[in-house]
Amino acid sequence: RPRSHTVTTTSSSFTANLSASSSTLAYDREFLRTLPGLLMVTEIVLGLLVWTLIAGTEYFLYPAFGWVMFVAVFYWVLTVFFLIIYMTMTYTRIPQVPWTTVGLCFNGSAFILYLIAAIVDASSVTKELDSHNYNSWAASSFFAFLVTSCYAGNTYFSFISWRSRTLQ
Repeated sequence: RPRSHTVTTTSSSFTANLSASSSTLAYDREFLRTLPGLLMVTEIVLGLLVWTLIAGTEYFLYPAFGWVMFVAVFYWVLTVFFLIIYMTMTYTRIPQVPWTTVGLCFNGSAFILYLIAAIVDASSVTKELDSHNYNSWAASSFFAFLVTSCYAGNTYFSFISWRSRTLQ
């Protein structure tokens, strides 16, 4: 015997708002022309150099280089993530997150941990350790200090932004 099936669908306002807002993906071209944007791209490029120079060696035999790899890869991934957030202006869609505080904490922690990693990297590079990997480790140490200075600059700009938001 045939049965009659009635299907009722409802849509929430959240779903309607989500589909309306996701159809227009914002893109901020001007972010890359600002000093924090340029520093972020520089952090990505130089950070990539740091971890690829180490990854091409037998770093896993030396715990110090394992630490440098962890810091370099961790902050490289997060910096790419934050660049995407800033370029797509996703931060404007999530106003509940205190983005100035998040940026300050991110850049401050990146500066401190990258400084430690750069010092560890530089102090671990010796020809006696492994002459085959010496050039790669020395270059990674140099680039680690450059990335550290970029994160220091972005920490400064994040602090200025955070300070201006907390004074309002």
